Parts: sequence; C-alpha cells; structure tokens
Amino acid sequence: MDIAAIDRFEASRGRLASLAYRLLGSAADAEDAVQDTFLRWQAADRERVEVPEAWLTKVATNLCLDRLRSAQARHERAAGAWLPEPLLDGDPMLGPADTFEQRESVSLAVLTLLERLSPVERAVYVLREAFSYSHAEIAGILDITASASQQHVHRARIRVTAERRRGGGTDPASARRVVEEFLAAAASGRTERLVALLTDDVTAISDGAGLAKRTVRYTTRERVASYVRVGFKPTPAKRRLVGGSPVFHVALVNGSPAVLAVVEDRVVGAVAFEISDGKVAFLRGIAAAGRLARLNEVWRQREPDAPVINAW
Repeated sequence: MDIAAIDRFEASRGRLASLAYRLLGSAADAEDAVQDTFLRWQAADRERVEVPEAWLTKVATNLCLDRLRSAQARHERAAGAWLPEPLLDGDPMLGPADTFEQRESVSLAVLTLLERLSPVERAVYVLREAFSYSHAEIAGILDITASASQQHVHRARIRVTAERRRGGGTDPASARRVVEEFLAAAASGRTERLVALLTDDVTAISDGAGLAKRTVRYTTRERVASYVRVGFKPTPAKRRLVGGSPVFHVALVNGSPAVLAVVEDRVVGAVAFEISDGKVAFLRGIAAAGRLARLNEVWRQREPDAPVINAW
C-alpha cells in the first residue's frame, strides 16, 4: 500500500474509532473494527473509490453491525452480562463533543439504552445524532432508503428520550461535590449518611468484577446504601484481590463524575454516577480488568489530581 493511501486512512482513524465505540460500547471491539476496516482498505481497488471517507465510514459501520448481530454478541447481551466500557474524559475515542447530542450519545446511560435498539436503529441514531450525517448519506451507508433512515431515527429518539434519566441540571462542580460527599459517607461506614444522598428511585448496577455471569442490580435507597457500604469497606481479601491498598480519585468518565480506585497507577475499579437534583440517581460499578484496559492506558498518560482518599 502506498504512503498516500495509508495517510488517507490514518486521517480517518480517530473518527472511525469514535463511531465504532458508540456503536459497540467497547473500546477493544472498536479498535478491532477499525483494524478490520484498514485491512479492507488495504485490499480494496482504491482507484475506484470516489470518496474515501464515505467508503471507510460505510465499511466500518457495517463491520460493527456484523459484530452486533453475531451470535456471541447476542448471547452476551441477552445474558445480562454486558456493560459499556468506560472511557476517561479527553480520550480521543470519545470523539466529537461540541453539541449536547454528541455528548449524550457517548454517556454510559445512553450507550446502555442503545442496547435496546435494533442494530440498524442504533447505527442510524449514532450516525445522525453524533456525526450529523444526512438521511441521504445514512441511506447510502446502510443500504436503506432515506425515508427508512428517518423512521429509524425517529423511533430511536423516542425510545432513548423516554427511558433516559435526565439530571436536574447539576453543574460539574456541584456534581463533583456530591460524589466527594458520597465517597466520604461510604468510607465512614454510616449507612444513614449514604441514604440521605440517594434519590428515592436510585439504582446501582455492577459487573461483579467480571466474576458474575450477570450484572448485579440493586434498587431502593437502603439496599443501594448497604451495597455501597459493604463494597467500600476495606478487608484483607479485597486488598489481595486488587493487588494492594487503593487510593480513590474523582474523575470524569464518559462525561459523568466517577470514583476511580487506583493501585500503583493502575485503575482497578470505577464507579460512575448520574446526579439528579443534587443527589445520586444511578451508579455503575465496573471492575472487570478487560473493561478497564483502555481507561488505564489513558490514565497512565496523565498526571492525576490528588486522591480524595489516600488510605484504604
């Protein structure tokens, strides 16, 4: 392959990775899809490709759709073991963040909701909302009609909007204060302090550090507070499990405040928060090493703020 063709692909790599991540919810799968797209580009008769960017977008999108339709993907998602892979804010894979729709499309909440759409609905929604493709362009990418694209995005918007939990306009600084207060309450072991920081309809889910076959879900303030209190209580067994005594940082993950447990510059767990009217409305706990690989890669490249909790 000539240098010009490689350069042309590399100019699109970041956009393709961001598109694939939104479609698949996994950084590792997104990187694989981009690499497969490169292999297709390498083997293509490039002289017949009139618009390389459009060609690459079509190939990457359809490779992602193939993955979403695969038996393995259907089984994992149907089994309830799937959670989106969290990414640290500033990660190029998060892609464009200029509009509300672009930022929302990469939030953990919306990535989870997109699982309830058909693969085509998901692709149309992402192409339209996050990348502002016209319905005519989407029709060409997915080999559907423009009117079908309009119908798909209309249905997707209705489902996502109806089910998305909207916060109460909490600004980032206020959200961080809520999370820091929550972390202090969790570390204190006092359940009543935690309960006071939770909304009446709070929900918490966890991947069980990858040890459970299904995600673990908790509802009601009392059950969530008990789960958090137990989870944050230090024990020798937990220290052995994570390889040491972690410190806790507050960071932004997919646009939302999160607590990161870090052992010797290695993130061993992340809890992402949705804040509504100054209280915690949703928690997502992710500790499976495979889901934290990309986050760790970006974390090690940064100089983090001082930890909120230094000893555990």
